Amino acid sequence: MMSEISALRAQVQETVQGFLAMQAELLADVSDDCAPLVHYVADLMNGGKLLRPAFCYWAWRATGAAAEPGIVTAAASLEFLQAAALIHDDVMDASDTRRGAPSMHRRFAALHRGHGWSKDPDHFGVSAAVLAGDLCLTWSDSLYSSSALPWPSLARGRRIFDGMRTQLMGGQYLDLLEQVAGAGGDLGMGALHRARRVMHYKSAKYTVEHPLLLGAQLAGAGDALLTSLSRFGLALGEAFQLRDDVLGVFGDPVQTGKPAGDDLREGKRTVLVALALRDGSPAQRDTMTSLLGGPPPGPAEIDVLRGVIVETGALAAVEQMIADLLARSLSALDTSEIDDTARSVLLGLAEAATSRSA
Repeated sequence: MMSEISALRAQVQETVQGFLAMQAELLADVSDDCAPLVHYVADLMNGGKLLRPAFCYWAWRATGAAAEPGIVTAAASLEFLQAAALIHDDVMDASDTRRGAPSMHRRFAALHRGHGWSKDPDHFGVSAAVLAGDLCLTWSDSLYSSSALPWPSLARGRRIFDGMRTQLMGGQYLDLLEQVAGAGGDLGMGALHRARRVMHYKSAKYTVEHPLLLGAQLAGAGDALLTSLSRFGLALGEAFQLRDDVLGVFGDPVQTGKPAGDDLREGKRTVLVALALRDGSPAQRDTMTSLLGGPPPGPAEIDVLRGVIVETGALAAVEQMIADLLARSLSALDTSEIDDTARSVLLGLAEAATSRSA
């Protein structure tokens, strides 16, 4: 089984690299100056966890369908969607790093400065990163459509594939909206509900549930299996994002590839923050709202925010939520009738997604 897991990862990476080589040739017809668009995207995509292709592929296998190149290609298309989301997310959050390297807009800004070009390098960086993200969205669709799976299979998956991309953008917008419109609003259950809704659409569905449903639909799964995979995927996707939220506040930068406390610096209204605001004392709430609503907090202020999150019990509550969601997810998988090998791999992916340190 481990050899098949490793083989899938290698096949997805090979598919991505081969596809990018073809896109480099297309852009070379435009101009050699377009080369950084492909080169920087290739660098970004070289360090991912490949979770979405894995969930898609193993859902296909869960139906009893045999491995074939077409499903690997269709699954690999999700990595380009992920790349687009990361590039645009870093622009919106003004993030400096991604996966331990400069974020896309920072790389293009550095390219501008290195050549001594005219006008604002940061504006150039953001503009070029937006184009790179748009290319990744286009490439995601192109790779999916050219996966060589039978047309009826691709047509079955198209509704999931298109809906996933639309709902991801809606979740991204809600995340932006919460940082500005939710900052001074309700600090009780309403704020927690909004934070979970952002998590649901920005991450949970497109990270786990939609890739699972896509793979199963491509294989022609029945309603019972689709329902089981949806239950498994939604709960696991939320647990995955909650772990991401914890790492965004308490994670080791060496392992996460992001600065310590980056989510707090960006003022993200995560479930972790919503719980701290809901359960904190008036003084703790004032501290949180003041530091999150003003200029980006520095290291000392981030330490203060971390302290409030721990003291209010928000961190412990989120850890319990992760455990409960994982248990619910695994229960859904245990009661479904799927291929034994696929079940074992999906169980391993669930554990890895929720116990990770990066």
